[in-house]
Amino acid sequence: MARLPKKCLVDTNVPVTANKATNPSSIPDELVDCVNNCLEAIEHVVSKRGLVIDSGDEIFDEYRKNLSLKGQPGPGDRFIKWVHDNRWNLPKENRVSITKRGDSYLEFPSHGKLSSFDPSDRKFIAVANAHPHKPPILQATDSKWWEYKDALVSVGIQVRFLCKSYIKKKFEKKTRT
Repeated sequence: MARLPKKCLVDTNVPVTANKATNPSSIPDELVDCVNNCLEAIEHVVSKRGLVIDSGDEIFDEYRKNLSLKGQPGPGDRFIKWVHDNRWNLPKENRVSITKRGDSYLEFPSHGKLSSFDPSDRKFIAVANAHPHKPPILQATDSKWWEYKDALVSVGIQVRFLCKSYIKKKFEKKTRT
């Protein structure tokens, strides 16, 4: 995995995918590298205290719906426990205000090719766009993001695909059917 910058947004599917490490024998061969990359990414974000989230806890609330606040049994669950315990102690610029507008945000970039972007994922883009350094969004297994990667780059939003070959194959398979 390429070196990650200090500050990153973490899509929910990154810690969810990292949780697969609790039962290594059940990880499909095509996801082994992906799970390892997700483990490295959340360890990096925690050790650098570089998580970027929204100040209204929309990202945190999504984590809570998909991970266990008990911090177990998996590494993704430990990640949300860390977020819970540390989100108010992150550097101030790492908690970004975003403004809800219908099913989107004022901070969501205006670009024709992004008009059909999944409303439930717009918060990540809005936060990245509103942050002064536009940190990258770490993405694991959601192939919908692959379709929008070029449009996102054109508005200054970088997505780091931790499972690039997996997500690319999944996207290509989806577009063939």
